[in-house]
Amino acid sequence: MGLWALRAGAPTVAVVVSLNFPGLTPRHRDLVRRYTRTALQALVDAGARPVLVDSSAAALPDPAVAAAADGLLVLGGGDVDPALHGAEGPVPGQYGVDPRADRYTLELLTACLDRDAPLLAVGRGAQLLNIACGGTLVPGLGPGHQGHPERAEAREEEVVLAPGSRLAGLLGAGRATVRSDHHQGLAVVGPDLRVAAVAGDGTVEAVEHRHRTWVLGLQWHPEDSHGPCAHRRALFGAFGAQLAAGRRPAAGEDLLAA
Repeated sequence: MGLWALRAGAPTVAVVVSLNFPGLTPRHRDLVRRYTRTALQALVDAGARPVLVDSSAAALPDPAVAAAADGLLVLGGGDVDPALHGAEGPVPGQYGVDPRADRYTLELLTACLDRDAPLLAVGRGAQLLNIACGGTLVPGLGPGHQGHPERAEAREEEVVLAPGSRLAGLLGAGRATVRSDHHQGLAVVGPDLRVAAVAGDGTVEAVEHRHRTWVLGLQWHPEDSHGPCAHRRALFGAFGAQLAAGRRPAAGEDLLAA
């Protein structure tokens, strides 16, 4: 489905991603673009109208653009600024830190949580969600959760889904094989979040909000076009349905179209 085929009044979602960040190599740039394209198409397939918000732009988009949308999708990228999660000393393998983008994205996340709009946060997005909810990060994980750096490609990893979680209900199973590529991880989970999935070594791989209607953070990448289509359809389909259910009046649409 193309954007032209979306019905009138389709819900809008601000898609926050840094399309350029410090140290970005050509291979990782292509990966970011592929993931972003797949996410945008998955939203359109789910009946939502995406609005791209580049958190690395020289002139950052007005936060009102995201506030006018019916929901928020925050995609992955480089590592989170150590100053935001209390890391002390050098972080081995640190990559792509952009404090300006982190602060901007945290502002959008906090505003989205405050108004209880649907929110899906992936990779770095899930890490920033945890910080916004009062949690901390593991500054550098072992290689088991990282992708293949020589190919700029995610790796497959099995995760265990928490019984009774929204995520387990969406994926219809107790375990799932996912596309994983994260150098940092969630340490102390924010008090307003609950764990929805863990890896075999106990690393937190997904969280859900305890008090908001629909907030999900994933450390893995359902927007990886090389990963399982069924998972992507289930997750983005549920997100799109929630966006439609909470569709607000069209007062902000002129701003979104600007």
